[in-house]
Amino acid sequence: MAPLPPSAPSASFPTPARRLATWAGGLVLVGVVGVLAGCSDPAGPGGMENPFTQLECTVPDREIVSGGVPPDGIPSLEDPPFVGASHASLDYLRDEDRVIGLYLGGQAWAVPHNVGWWHEIVNMAVPGGPDLAVSYCPLTGSSLTFDRQVVGGASLGVSGLLFRNNLIMFDRTNDRSLWFQMARGSRCGTASGTPIPMVASWDLRWDAWREMHPDTRVVSGDLGMGRDYTRYPYGNYEQSSELLFNFAGVDDSRFVKERVLGVPEDDGGGVLFPFGALREVESDGVSVVRDVARGGDVVVFWDSRASGAMAYRPQAAGQGLTFQVEDGEIRDQETGSTWRLDGLAVAGPLAGDRLEPLADAFTAFWFAWRAFYPESRIWEGGG
Repeated sequence: MAPLPPSAPSASFPTPARRLATWAGGLVLVGVVGVLAGCSDPAGPGGMENPFTQLECTVPDREIVSGGVPPDGIPSLEDPPFVGASHASLDYLRDEDRVIGLYLGGQAWAVPHNVGWWHEIVNMAVPGGPDLAVSYCPLTGSSLTFDRQVVGGASLGVSGLLFRNNLIMFDRTNDRSLWFQMARGSRCGTASGTPIPMVASWDLRWDAWREMHPDTRVVSGDLGMGRDYTRYPYGNYEQSSELLFNFAGVDDSRFVKERVLGVPEDDGGGVLFPFGALREVESDGVSVVRDVARGGDVVVFWDSRASGAMAYRPQAAGQGLTFQVEDGEIRDQETGSTWRLDGLAVAGPLAGDRLEPLADAFTAFWFAWRAFYPESRIWEGGG
């Protein structure tokens, strides 16, 4: 689990009154009234007392603030119904909406951002597979999928607290440890310092995922939760350069909410692949770049039509592969097989083979990646 850059001694949480004041100030800063509508249930932020205030943490207390709701004020989903890609309840999804895609045990799954805006965590059990927590933080644009085995299969909930604008989760076990989404592990409570394993997932447009996986299962829109999943509840947040909570060290050398694919490393570093840089080197809508991460070769596929990228180990069928773009398709030079964004060979001698995705590679906004992994190297093209 990557260490976060220290900026103050370890301490317990600030008082509820202090958190509430910080939250209110942050809302004025951003000027996005939709944040409240998106994050709070009718009960609102009224009962601000938080059961986690006495937990000891290994991050600075001043950087943990309230998002304006109590624990479970943003309700996570527990094994919601999944339906086929043409189901009537999916009328809330437009082609250009983004989804978190999973491929496990020969079955594709999709959790739309639309659902993540309102629930942030989807706890789901894959038949014959792991118990997962598919998480999306709207404030940092970060989508990460976790294996819940480390918490004994317990579901994860939304704590109502934020660290550097990012989701803090809690597990529903007796120790009530807190798990920081983009830090990929616990930073508060008895489990502090424990990493939580990730499962590979893709962050891309719905129409692209549906085309690659027409048999995908998708979170139904009929959840009985009283939410309008067609409505983005954060106003113009994704288009604005403002943050809900400003903090020291925000890198504004580019648009702070540009999406990037990042490959983290354990020393607070990693490699960032900005979507804009990948788009600049594309040919006929796709690009493929090679780099080194964690001491090994990594290949990144980008598809502009899907507005998505993913990192893989460049080998399949027991051999190393070198990729290039030819006639708008990604092909390996060794066999001439054709590959698509999700790492599947769709034509040629290796048809049906899959590249191994880097499970802990994930997509987030530029500012958030730089806040959590400040030593990251930025891929700027030419690789």
